[in-house]
Amino acid sequence: MATNCLAIHAVPVELTRPHGFDELYQQYSETVYRTARRITGSPADAEDVLQTVFLRVLSRSDIGLDLQSSEAYFRRAATNASIDVIRRRTTRLETPLDGIGPQPVQESNPLLKERLRRAIAGLDPEDAQIFLLKYLEGWSSMELAKQFGIERGTVGSRLFRIRQVLQRVFEQ
Repeated sequence: MATNCLAIHAVPVELTRPHGFDELYQQYSETVYRTARRITGSPADAEDVLQTVFLRVLSRSDIGLDLQSSEAYFRRAATNASIDVIRRRTTRLETPLDGIGPQPVQESNPLLKERLRRAIAGLDPEDAQIFLLKYLEGWSSMELAKQFGIERGTVGSRLFRIRQVLQRVFEQ
C-alpha cells in the first residue's frame, strides 16, 4: 500500500528588517507589552499585541519615526491593538447560554476588571484610547490634547462623558 507524502522543503527566506527596526524593538517592546498587559489583563493577549504592533511597524516602508514621538506612537499603537483584542474576545464570549441567571451583585475583582474591559471595548475607539491613555498610562490632559489634536478643555469634557457612560454600564 502506497502512502501519499507531501515533502515540504524549507527554502531559506531572508527577512530584511529596515534599518533601525531592531533598535525600535529593543527600546519600545517592553513599553508595548506593559501597556497591552494592563489593558487586556492577559500575558498571552499582551504577547499578541506586541507581535501585532511590531508587525505593523515592520510592514511600513517608512519606519523612520521621530524619536520625540516614538514612545507616544508605541503606547497609542499598543492601546489600539489591545482594544481590538478585547473587542474580539467580547464578541467570542457573548454567546447566549440558556439557564444562566442574572449576575451576582458582588463580583470578584477579576470579574469587575473584565466587565470594565468589555465596557471600554464598547466605547468609540478614540474615546477608549483617551480613557486608557489617561487612566492606565498616566498621560496628562495636555499630552492627550496634543496627541489627538484637540483642546485641553475638550479632553476634560470627553473624559467626563466617558466616565458617565462607563458608570451607566456598571449600574445596569
